[in-house]
Amino acid sequence: MRTRLLPLLIVLMAAVLLALGVPLAVSVAAAEQQKVVVDRIDDTARFAALAQFVTDRPSGSRQTTPDERRETLARELASYYEVYGIRAGVFYRTRTPMANAPTDWFLPRTGEVRDAFQEALLSRRSHDPAQVWPWQRRRLVVASPVIRDGDVVAVVVTDSPTGQMRASTLRGWLLIGAGEIAAMLLAVGAALRLTGWVLKPVGVLDATTHDIATGRLKSRVAVASGPPELRRLARSFNEMADNVEDVLEQQRAFVADASHQLRNPLSALLLRIELLALELPEDNEEIASVRTEGKRLTQVLDDLLDLALAEHAEADIRLTDIGALTEERVAAWAPAAEAKGVRLVADCPATTAWADPVALSSALDAVIDNAVKFTPEGERVEVTVSADGGTSTIVVADLGPGLAEEELARVGDRFWRSGRHQNIKGSGLGLSIARALLAAGGGSIAYDRNAPHGLRVTVTVPRSEPGAG
Repeated sequence: MRTRLLPLLIVLMAAVLLALGVPLAVSVAAAEQQKVVVDRIDDTARFAALAQFVTDRPSGSRQTTPDERRETLARELASYYEVYGIRAGVFYRTRTPMANAPTDWFLPRTGEVRDAFQEALLSRRSHDPAQVWPWQRRRLVVASPVIRDGDVVAVVVTDSPTGQMRASTLRGWLLIGAGEIAAMLLAVGAALRLTGWVLKPVGVLDATTHDIATGRLKSRVAVASGPPELRRLARSFNEMADNVEDVLEQQRAFVADASHQLRNPLSALLLRIELLALELPEDNEEIASVRTEGKRLTQVLDDLLDLALAEHAEADIRLTDIGALTEERVAAWAPAAEAKGVRLVADCPATTAWADPVALSSALDAVIDNAVKFTPEGERVEVTVSADGGTSTIVVADLGPGLAEEELARVGDRFWRSGRHQNIKGSGLGLSIARALLAAGGGSIAYDRNAPHGLRVTVTVPRSEPGAG
């Protein structure tokens, strides 16, 4: 969930920072240019004041008498160009220079300088130049009219380089970028803390739910941190888990008590049946049928008690040699298999895993018993032990009739037996007991078809210690 929530928060924060940063960067660039434009306006106003009293050059003639005001204006323009590198000039309406610096700079026929000159001839300062961005190598042109007696007699034009202004703008942008990066890092850190704080209870709740689903009913959720809503959810979950555990405990206790209490009346009933059988012929079919059903009922009660104990008992998990344990159970079942004419073949290399040896032995007894029971005479049952990554597996494959696809989904359910196997001795609880015993130790059991026919049962136990990470 964090991998989905965190990118969303980061994208939103980046969008907010961009929405604030871009206008700020534009504002910085505009402020830098406006400062330069204001300076140029002040400079052109000063030059216009000097040029206002310069004597007009007679039309069509050459003036040889030195004009002190014109010389002063020329010196000021030259000094201005030398110091700042800004081209400046005062030009008559006829576009001839009154004074200019450098002396080889004249009004071009077209372009931004000519447009500013033409605009100043209309008795107003030229419009502010278009915005110059750091990546543009443009110049800044400002023109102001020289007015005498209400008439425009000349125009002051400045043509400024923009390198320094663009560098200053770029420095401002770098500061904004650094601030944006710092703010983004701070926001990401805050988002990590926030998502961790919000999602930590969710992760604990998910882990606890998994623990309860796998049989560790004592697991509960710690409610010390997180938003109030999640803390309330954790408390409600704990209450629900307590109620579920109580109900299951009552169910187990009822099954165990019922199984135990029914054994005595059933034993007395079977004894009376045996006494009654002494007064009847030995080949009486009804007595034989009653005996069979009584023994079956006794087996069902024993299996119910075993199931209740398996679901209630705490597993004693330890590092176990699965190969040796499996080989021992195969050897124990070999006489029963041989008596039925079934070969019991085992391949049990030394393999370690974490399991409850007693529970695993009981589960293997149920699985091997089931395989031998349904394997016809002359066939064989193969038991194989192997290890793969973090698990060890015990595979019991028989060559019996097997199960259909829809039956594989139900195998292991309590009291469930295939309709084709109702005439075979059993209560339908053996594999349920095996599953309960394995689940208590962190193991599992799975069923599949065996080739060419039969059932393939896979028992899986972990190779890493439970709770070690």
